[in-house]
Amino acid sequence: MKLLIIRFSSIGDIVLTTPVIRALKQQLGAEVHYLTKQGFRGIVAANPHVAKVYTINNKVSEVMSALKEEKYDYVIDLHRNLRSAQVKWGLGAKAYSFDKINWEKWLIVNFKANRLPDVHIVDRYMAAVASLGAKKDGLGLDYFIPPEDEVSVGNLLSTNVLAPQQEAPKYIAFVIGAAHNTKRLPTDKIISICRQASMPVLLLGGPGEADEGKQIADAGGGQVLNMCGLFNLNQSASIVRQAYKVISHDTGLMHIAAAFGKSLLSVWGNTIPEFGMYPYYPEGVNRNTTFEVKGLSCRPCSKIGFQECPKGHFRCMQDISEEAIVRALQG
Repeated sequence: MKLLIIRFSSIGDIVLTTPVIRALKQQLGAEVHYLTKQGFRGIVAANPHVAKVYTINNKVSEVMSALKEEKYDYVIDLHRNLRSAQVKWGLGAKAYSFDKINWEKWLIVNFKANRLPDVHIVDRYMAAVASLGAKKDGLGLDYFIPPEDEVSVGNLLSTNVLAPQQEAPKYIAFVIGAAHNTKRLPTDKIISICRQASMPVLLLGGPGEADEGKQIADAGGGQVLNMCGLFNLNQSASIVRQAYKVISHDTGLMHIAAAFGKSLLSVWGNTIPEFGMYPYYPEGVNRNTTFEVKGLSCRPCSKIGFQECPKGHFRCMQDISEEAIVRALQG
């Protein structure tokens, strides 16, 4: 059996498809191929359950000829957009898709009417392949780091915050980035948390967070290291894997931290865990502590996010207690 899984973006959404990949390979013995955007190839390229990765930059026409030659038995559409529909139409193979619950999300965002199912998106992904005989195995998420992307954090810390020959201490990985500003803690609150941390703090984010990371590190004291923009995604994942605890907004590295079973402090602003994309651990395990401001009449204001608070007060993040986060770090 040869299958094509489609998920074009983004980091977290792709990581959340890994239980489906594993189940199709291990339970059905399928040859699993994956179609995504070129920028996200590294998320699945090292996955031993994936036989081949196809990528696009902008249009599915870039790969349609190659995909047709594969003669897939089934297509598993875990994105459900116009591009994935074009792939399904072009291949003509029997296809399965997942429930995006867009109507339920629209209702709670616009009318605060909660009709959201109490079902994680991983389980909605798994439902798409249930008729093939694949079942949830309870093993959580996967993330595989190529050996060349492993980071020696001990050397990194020794160079920056330790005396020579001193044993590398535990550290906190703080994921300061997110796709939208309304999903991020204000900079002054991040600085406050870093100042109160009892161990080194490594700031993680992309090039777009580099300046903010420098500002936080400069104000946070010598134990705060700005790693934003210095590492690729797999290298950042390596730093997360070796961390004592991880603080993260609702973003891709949050799900990677869960894949490694890390003790995680997840911070939520305009989005809500009830959308079904909270940290996903193996069955019977929950190492996540959620920080959010419940009871706000304006929350959630979007299923994705904005560059600034539509109401102007940004209470969903401003009212989060730095002291509560610091206490959780010390626990």
